[in-house]
Amino acid sequence: MAHIDYFFATVSPFTYLAGRRLEEIASKHGATVTYKPLDVVALFGRTGGTAPKDRHESRQTYRLQELRRLSAKTGLPLNVKPAFWPTNPAPSSYAIIAAQSAGGGNLSKLVHSMTKACWAEEKDIARDDVIREMLADAGFDPALADKGLLQGADTYARNLEEAVMRGAFGAPFYITDTDERFWGQDRLEDLDLHLSGKL
Repeated sequence: MAHIDYFFATVSPFTYLAGRRLEEIASKHGATVTYKPLDVVALFGRTGGTAPKDRHESRQTYRLQELRRLSAKTGLPLNVKPAFWPTNPAPSSYAIIAAQSAGGGNLSKLVHSMTKACWAEEKDIARDDVIREMLADAGFDPALADKGLLQGADTYARNLEEAVMRGAFGAPFYITDTDERFWGQDRLEDLDLHLSGKL
């Protein structure tokens, strides 16, 4: 059975625009997925990238155009300049880590709701009340927002180290159990083809 390690950031618009296509692909191929939220700005710094706010104006302008086009292509509504971005990604990431460990709910729904809240619903995903609401809506115990803090902080830091060690440098980033690497939501088709044995 194939396995995919999914490195992503809850504050990444490209993670949001991936929608739930990874889960559809994994289901199609009988693959399992481990969700590995991380601090993407720290990842940029460790791997030669630049935070969006520090990029040249031409790159920032292109990024906004690309986001607008991707939103139209995917049918996912997106505010290219949301009210609560940037925000602290750690609390939402800790909640996802705790939920994955606890089980019993819909992790895919939780991850997508976190990114959608930031990029389409003008919610601050660093707020406890927002996180609790999303945990409950995805079928998890809202108290995980508190219970999973220590485990979440430790795993969050380890996810970053693992991403650097395994060659990830952005989000979303997908790595198979055969070390095939796919960067960006626009490479999900390639991941699908790889799992089909065509790439």
